[in-house]
Amino acid sequence: MQVQLDNEEAQVAFGETLGHVLQGRGLVYLEGELGAGKTTLTRGILRAYGHQGAVKSPTYTLVEPYELNDQRVYHLDLYRLADPEELEFIGGRDVLADDAVTIIEWPSRGEGWLPAPDLRLTLEVVAQGRLVSLAAGSDNGQRMLELLRSKVSAVSKEGSDQLENGVIQWK
Repeated sequence: MQVQLDNEEAQVAFGETLGHVLQGRGLVYLEGELGAGKTTLTRGILRAYGHQGAVKSPTYTLVEPYELNDQRVYHLDLYRLADPEELEFIGGRDVLADDAVTIIEWPSRGEGWLPAPDLRLTLEVVAQGRLVSLAAGSDNGQRMLELLRSKVSAVSKEGSDQLENGVIQWK
């Protein structure tokens, strides 16, 4: 599944829809170059659970936990990770065992240590906004993708989004 996000507002809105689809649990990998919008998309996911403040990438802290309306969300940025085993020292096993939403930027830095994600999103900078490719990595992720497709189809029928060449235009 691919989604075209024309601007920052569309990224946040799509992230919020994704947050609702996650229904409070799941492991999500966000991949893409620096500046592709991984943290912006995370801001939208957090809004689905009631967060209204700023969201900064946890590049230096590695993990940013959020407690939102009895919901836990963990935002990890592994960009500065030198070795996947460092995840053990920062409490990665506890984070991954928690019944929560866990969003991981730069998951390739944890390769070999991290489990397969429910959803893998790859963000790409394109001429107009961002192109997001979504793939399921588990049965739960497949259910999430189907629910996301149905939500996108419902929005498309209202006329605010379009499907063109297999890519959903999210405006």
